[in-house]
Amino acid sequence: MMDAGKYAVGYYPAPGSHYKWVTKDHIEKAPAWCSVDLRDGNQSLVVPMSLEEKLAFYQLLVKIGFKEIEVGFPAASETEYEFLRALIERDMIPADVTVQVLAQCREHIIRKTFEACKGAPSAIIHIYNSVSVAQREQVFRKSKAEILQIAVDGAKLIKKLAKEYEGNFRFEYSPESFTGTEPEYALEVCNAVLDVLEPGPDNNVIINLPVTVEMSMPHIYASQIEYMSENLKYRDHVTLSLHPHNDRGTGVADTELALLAGADRVEGTLFGNGERTGNVDIVTLAMNMYSHGVDPQLDFSDMPSIVKTYETCTRMHVYERTPYAGALVFAAFSGSHQDAIAKGMNWRSENHLHQWTVPYIPIDPRDISRTYDADVIRVNSQSGKGGIGYLLEQNYGYVLPPKMREHLSYLCKSISDHEHRELKVSDVLEIFQAHYFNHDVPVSIADMHFSHTKGESRAEIVFSRDGVQTTLRATGNGALNAISNALKAYTGAVYNLRVYTEHSMQNESSGSTAAAYIGLEDAQGEMHWGAGTDTDIIRASAHALLSAYNNMAGK
Repeated sequence: MMDAGKYAVGYYPAPGSHYKWVTKDHIEKAPAWCSVDLRDGNQSLVVPMSLEEKLAFYQLLVKIGFKEIEVGFPAASETEYEFLRALIERDMIPADVTVQVLAQCREHIIRKTFEACKGAPSAIIHIYNSVSVAQREQVFRKSKAEILQIAVDGAKLIKKLAKEYEGNFRFEYSPESFTGTEPEYALEVCNAVLDVLEPGPDNNVIINLPVTVEMSMPHIYASQIEYMSENLKYRDHVTLSLHPHNDRGTGVADTELALLAGADRVEGTLFGNGERTGNVDIVTLAMNMYSHGVDPQLDFSDMPSIVKTYETCTRMHVYERTPYAGALVFAAFSGSHQDAIAKGMNWRSENHLHQWTVPYIPIDPRDISRTYDADVIRVNSQSGKGGIGYLLEQNYGYVLPPKMREHLSYLCKSISDHEHRELKVSDVLEIFQAHYFNHDVPVSIADMHFSHTKGESRAEIVFSRDGVQTTLRATGNGALNAISNALKAYTGAVYNLRVYTEHSMQNESSGSTAAAYIGLEDAQGEMHWGAGTDTDIIRASAHALLSAYNNMAGK
């Protein structure tokens, strides 16, 4: 049996009332982003990235637009050290990009870190020590004063070494396990570090408040951040940063609320890769902002390529339902959803809208290089007439009448159901053509001629069946009516022509081809459908009529 009694609240709410963030309804601008894929993300992999894989991933991050990239813990391993040296010595750090390195507040580690950073055009030296109640009591067994002194000594050393080593350095401090720390004490430690580092107009310092382990609901973290933001010294020259993990599955919510509460910067990873349940997912955060009309200052316009590089370098898999990036996140199999999406797409087109308002789809998939046919409207046994009709129209130019779309949808769903598979757009076209298109068995038209007098059309039709041709003449109130009358006389068939539509094809490959669709109602009231195309609309209509008749005869 599960025993909830062994668990108790392990976090410490901010003192007082800190809920100004509640009055804000959206994030107004992008934060500064720092990718920690190459450090936090890499150390969480079963097989950490090789030097060449890290270089490829680094180049991806630069291409996306990250201006701050944590490249590793150079004192932790030779690979991490060599990676940073390769970036510096190969001149791979653009002028507008700053690399970040992590170091515990321990002298030998900090010295090794500066050695690795020698000659870097721009580097953030990120030091940390754990300050939480659990770590103080169980791991270090030190007092608050002793833990604070570790942080102060680390700050003094990085300030000293920055003057001794070649390079352009900024400073960052993290009170690790912030979420398990009394906010008043975390503030005391951070302010003591700031007093050493002396932030100013030319010396911006980063204070990073990590959700090392998620312990509370997101609003608690947001209030802690607001408390820290309002009480940190040198606030005008301090960048308040976030580093959320995802133990409770609310990393994105933690971050979004904390940004409303006054944070300026976010450390996270692509697709949330990180220790345990992961870091906060920067792709989701950035695209959430984008969906609200805020430029995230990161370029995810080629999402499929980003996913491919990520999966290749990390050997991880982007889950199909991962927001924005997953293979199925835009997929609509439901018939009602497909119908609404198709109508929404047509609404945008008809009204020449720039604003995105399509039902069920939060952003335009094309913005991140996804397509409607492969990614949005998908066909299986749950699909409906609206989506299937939309796919035919968008991909091949066929605009079926509503009842014919419904008939086709039942055919597609039945095939998908019996074969237990999803149908591709090409499958839908094949089913459409196989069941309705230019059928000429058992009856076909070998030739046709027309003449027109006022109010009447005369048709001479050469029918063919089993290799035998027969010529019939008929009249009607139009060419199609005359062909139908001739067909009835030739076959003795009884039917009513209930549906007729036609249009010129919009598909570029079809040129000036015309398409026609016909629905015939037989004596029992059942509908039979046919479609035809030709460069001549009358011949296209004749093909559609014969196709519908042949379907009826076959039935």
